[in-house]
Amino acid sequence: MYTAEEIVNYMMANDAFSRWLGIEVDKISPGHSRLIMTIREEMTNGFHIAHGGIVYSLADSALAFAANAHGKIAKTIQLTCQYVQSLFLGQQLFAEAIETTRTRKFAYYTIHIYTDNEVVATLQGMAYISEKDWIIKSTSSGM
Repeated sequence: MYTAEEIVNYMMANDAFSRWLGIEVDKISPGHSRLIMTIREEMTNGFHIAHGGIVYSLADSALAFAANAHGKIAKTIQLTCQYVQSLFLGQQLFAEAIETTRTRKFAYYTIHIYTDNEVVATLQGMAYISEKDWIIKSTSSGM
């Protein structure tokens, strides 16, 4: 069985989108992750604020890493978002996913997105837990 760090490092190596977002993994353990990223110009919309999809995507990665860190392959199947305030170019974001309930097939998460210790979005999500254990291949050709 692999450690949470080994699984998430492998996931990141094969996740071009999370790498494009500039996500850094700050903390990882089974059922918990804390990620960091910074809003870049290409992430803003016509109002010069961060596109909502950027916040949503950061939260989706946080949930996926927390769910998979248990060692079973897991996939997000539901995620809802409540935006609290706008985000701007250059702001550093933190995403913290916390597992609230886990059964054999499903896990439920609360994800907070914050900057400077102020919550800017809250999400609720669910992951499907497969019966497949993680197998880390020696190349980054996929999972």
